[in-house]
Amino acid sequence: MADFLKGYLKPVIKSVLYPVYERRLFSKLDFTKTPRHVGVILDGNRRWSKANPSVDGDTSTSRGHKAGAQKIIDLLDWCEESSVEVLTIWLLSNQNLNRPPEELEPLLQIIADTVNDLASRRRWEIRPVGSMELLPKNLVDQLNDVAAKTKGIKGVVINVAIGYGGRSEIADAVKSLIATEANSGKSSAQIAELITVDEISRHLYTAGLPDPDLVIRTSGEQRLGGFLLWQSAHSEFYFCEAYWPDFRRVDFLRALRAYSQRNRRFGK
Repeated sequence: MADFLKGYLKPVIKSVLYPVYERRLFSKLDFTKTPRHVGVILDGNRRWSKANPSVDGDTSTSRGHKAGAQKIIDLLDWCEESSVEVLTIWLLSNQNLNRPPEELEPLLQIIADTVNDLASRRRWEIRPVGSMELLPKNLVDQLNDVAAKTKGIKGVVINVAIGYGGRSEIADAVKSLIATEANSGKSSAQIAELITVDEISRHLYTAGLPDPDLVIRTSGEQRLGGFLLWQSAHSEFYFCEAYWPDFRRVDFLRALRAYSQRNRRFGK
């Protein structure tokens, strides 16, 4: 009986105390120290599905990705209330494109549906970033359409990283820089002199936006995996144990609190 009561009361107590804790945490945050740009590695969808079977026993990868997609709207709400200006979310790496078709095709459709849903709300400007040439043409067309329709919307700017890899981004930036200068008639020696940190930055997928102040990764993994390699040189990192579909507002607020308590020296 005692074990039964303990198992029953624990979630009840949590449901009562967590909202109180959340409000207290939010009220104590110093929003003068809110990160302007937050990057999030949405990790753990597949493991979440396996660890949390549905009533009918479904533990499929697609189910996990759908649950993860639904969480993105919550994340954007939390960013808005916390005055975050730019959000970069990693939806698909370029390495993920090598997954078996039976897994990749449903995932690409979930991503397309998610981006279209975000655009339909008319609340945010959406900027696709990644190796677009690696994606199916119909998805690229959808992404370009969404980018055009949401351009200039006042609100959080969302970089949706699809077919993205940090090393590929740097390589693409250098190629773009060289091609631009070569087209203007410069010699190879002149172009070599122009290859600087600032010039490469101007050719990144995220050119014109601030670098991420805070990078969050869910699922307990403590590595970047190639996410915003160039831009995150001076970022703060926060690793959360929760799988992405289980990521809560309180987890996001804890990340903001941890960020506000750090002394950022930018390598000095």
